Amino acid sequence: MNTPDNRPDIVVIITDQQRYDTIRALGSDHMDTPNLDRLVDRGVTFTQCHVTAPSCVPCRASLFTGYYPHTNGVYANGQPWSRTWVDDLRRSGYRTVSIGKMHTIPYDAKAGFDERYVVENKDRYMEGRWFFDEWDKALGTHGLKKQQRETYRLLDDYRDRLGAFTWDLPAALHSDNFVGGVTKWWLESKPVVEPLFLVVGFPGPHPPYDPTPDIAEKYMGRDLPLPDPTAAELDGLHPVWKEKRHHDVEVDHDSVSWKLDPTRDEMHRQRAYYYANVEMIDTQVGRILDTLEERGRLDNTIIVFTSDHGDNLGDHGLSQKWAPYDQITRVPLIISAPERFAGGRQVDELVQLFDLGPTILEWAGITPDATLEAETLNPALEDKPFAGRDAVFCEQGGDVNMTGAELLTMIRTRTHKLVLFQGQAEGQLFDLEADPGETRNLWADDACQQMKSRLRERMLDWHIDSAWKTRDARRLIVSPSDAESLQ
Repeated sequence: MNTPDNRPDIVVIITDQQRYDTIRALGSDHMDTPNLDRLVDRGVTFTQCHVTAPSCVPCRASLFTGYYPHTNGVYANGQPWSRTWVDDLRRSGYRTVSIGKMHTIPYDAKAGFDERYVVENKDRYMEGRWFFDEWDKALGTHGLKKQQRETYRLLDDYRDRLGAFTWDLPAALHSDNFVGGVTKWWLESKPVVEPLFLVVGFPGPHPPYDPTPDIAEKYMGRDLPLPDPTAAELDGLHPVWKEKRHHDVEVDHDSVSWKLDPTRDEMHRQRAYYYANVEMIDTQVGRILDTLEERGRLDNTIIVFTSDHGDNLGDHGLSQKWAPYDQITRVPLIISAPERFAGGRQVDELVQLFDLGPTILEWAGITPDATLEAETLNPALEDKPFAGRDAVFCEQGGDVNMTGAELLTMIRTRTHKLVLFQGQAEGQLFDLEADPGETRNLWADDACQQMKSRLRERMLDWHIDSAWKTRDARRLIVSPSDAESLQ
């Protein structure tokens, strides 16, 4: 293992539920994101980065293990995981620190980190409700309780707000401002001799969409891109997604009470608050970058910015995540280290979010485990020939919001997408060149049956290759009762 003393600091910033079309420098003119723009200008942007799971826990378990959900066994939210490749960094001499959301199960599992400052979901109404994280404690010391479902439900217009509420407590105690503030405090206060591996997990823009009033007002005054699903698209949705639409009306997950036919004004407010939350995170990213620069660490730091999945925000008539449309599976991925990688570049080849694992290990001089299903991005970063992946894959087990299917599996190439639902005869097939918005399901189209067969064969090859490659992989799943022995 090559571990020279001048190994880079590595700072990974992960938001929760941030769409790819939320960064001004990448074409989203409705956004103000000067600090993310700064990373784009100085870094390498992967424009076709797709997650391996369309919800929080399985995506993060995949990212930090380097295996697909069907290999590590984490298919849905709430399933236990805590073993990660972060431990390889720690054992190699890195100081490993997590501030904010990681979404390990249990929440406070060490997961390879020397230090953890846990901040979890804004609204934990159904899961981990009485787990008090650092944010809960901070609010409590001020005699406050965070805004969440019980209080939002008291509003007369609760069901019209679609999860959009202003943060009316002190601005510094907003979840994203709090995580940014703790990160700045840690960087300014903690003496670190070893190379640093720092993961900063922002809870937003995951709902409730709760910006402070000033930023909310700013975006409320803007023309914004709004969803406009046609009656034909809604009628043609797969039965699983039709069931989800009705489920989300009946159950207000994450303080989002959905509507089958929201008004334009309601959709505008939801998106305005969501985009405002992204700008709030951008401001905190700027604070982190400035603090690193003030401490003289920025030149030898590799900054990674990404998210665990996106949000439909009404596209396809759907709320939140789980459905593997590009609004969910495609996420921003920016890697900035001008002293190492020529900046201002875009890489358009297909990659998967969990490819960050072996990439980061190589930065630390560690040879990734040969069984990892993730693949290094370093050739692309070093501007060497890079073919990317011929296809990306995504998996999701049945979850609290996805009640109509036990399991879905997606394959996406540059030109087509296929989604299979375990045990169901009907799936989804999209021609991404003719229909980039994924509005016309070609599953039953006679002219598309050959393509459907080719994609199913490619998916079969993927499963066979995966089973063989990971045959000697260590056991990755731990029960909560086992977690303590692994910390």
